[in-house]
Amino acid sequence: RVLLGLTVMAASLVMTSEGFLSYHPDLRHRLSALADYRKGNYAEALVKFRRAARFADKPSQGMIAEMLWAGKGAPVDRPAAYIWMDLAAERGYKMMLVKRENYWAQLSEDERKQALAIGDALFLEYADEYAKPRLESRLRQARLKTTGSRTGFVGSLSIEVPTPSGTRVIDGSDYYKEEFWRAGLYWRMQDSDWKEFGEARVDIGEIQ
Repeated sequence: RVLLGLTVMAASLVMTSEGFLSYHPDLRHRLSALADYRKGNYAEALVKFRRAARFADKPSQGMIAEMLWAGKGAPVDRPAAYIWMDLAAERGYKMMLVKRENYWAQLSEDERKQALAIGDALFLEYADEYAKPRLESRLRQARLKTTGSRTGFVGSLSIEVPTPSGTRVIDGSDYYKEEFWRAGLYWRMQDSDWKEFGEARVDIGEIQ
């Protein structure tokens, strides 16, 4: 299995490296939230998923919906859960669309009215129109700091990535692939994965 021509291990090393995560707050906060979630620290996980959600992270928005629906980390709030899943489904991801419609079917008429009443405020903060520019700004900052960014050439640059088993070296041309650092290509990469229920997804494991 490969991602952007990289092996699963190479892609994992790139996407969990400190440098990468410092400019990808969507993924950084999602990974940290998942670590807390797996430990049962649901309240803290919910806070971190919300942080990721502000940077247009649809999986995190979906997790917030699931947690609010089940009452994990906060009291059960089915109207809010529906709106969060509606946000998560904004790009047409099949898994999110199915869950959104399932949620709506289970809401009472009163809960549906509540959902519609709170929806606008959440969309103004977390919908792609407002959340994507935040991440786009971070990625633009990263490109400006990239070695050779003015020429688009990283030459013989190598990136050292600390791992639990020691330091690994990644070729600069792999680390600075356009799909990792240009917002439109980054989201297209995500979309190609999530729209088909995560087929060919790279599991990047726990945050280090």
